[in-house]
Amino acid sequence: MRIFLLAFFVCAGFSLHAQELYVFKEPASNMPANSFAIRLSDHYTAQNKLYTGAGHRFMPQLYFGFSKKLMLHLGATFSNMHTPDFRYESVDVYAKYRFLSHDDVHKHFRMAAYFEAAKTKAPFHYNEINLMGDKSGIGAGLVVTQLWNKFAVTATVGSTQVLDKSRRNDVIYVPARSYSSFDYAISTGYLVFPREYTSYKQVNLNLYLELIGQQSLDRSLHFTDLAPAIQFIFNSNTKLNIGYRTQLGGNSPRMSPNSWLFSFERTFLGAFRKK
Repeated sequence: MRIFLLAFFVCAGFSLHAQELYVFKEPASNMPANSFAIRLSDHYTAQNKLYTGAGHRFMPQLYFGFSKKLMLHLGATFSNMHTPDFRYESVDVYAKYRFLSHDDVHKHFRMAAYFEAAKTKAPFHYNEINLMGDKSGIGAGLVVTQLWNKFAVTATVGSTQVLDKSRRNDVIYVPARSYSSFDYAISTGYLVFPREYTSYKQVNLNLYLELIGQQSLDRSLHFTDLAPAIQFIFNSNTKLNIGYRTQLGGNSPRMSPNSWLFSFERTFLGAFRKK
């Protein structure tokens, strides 16, 4: 009986909405309550402008689903993106609270708010703003997700503030530094396989296409990226993601306009549920 309930919980809470498990951005939906996940990611670029050779950033993360409304990410990064050798780089935290949900059969509409913060040892290189190793700072915003059967679309808007000590001094930097941004994304996902669920052990195949952009709020800098990705889900609790991100346009100085993201994630369902 316990195995049957666990299988039902996995299918209902994880596989059914697999097309929302975006590779680069978060949906308004949360991971199942009373669960946690381990995610190992590697962000790779062959065009690191600072040092000869390829650059990569290893990102281990822990995800916690405290309830259907609240989840938390804790992470760290190790990288050679900003240094000639591979070393510890940063720590970060991300929290998301789902405050609206209209659910129906095979469709739903959800909204959530998020907050994130990071502290990095990386030097201030370039004006692209992100909290996954490159900058220390805080960010907040809103996420909206609509699911129709096998297709999901999510819109994300937010702002990030860089909390670097250079923001408060009187030094004139050339080029001038950017410390504030408006961030936006449109993410789409489609469940290709299985066509019909008969077992929680079926392999899921999801295709994603995400449009990710940033506009500086204190300088006339911007960029827009396109990020296609493919995802495999095994036994409804293990994910393998492969994504590619490329710049469509913009004038913001960046380490690289193209990069790959590889990630592996294992979810442990019902880990915090009382026995």
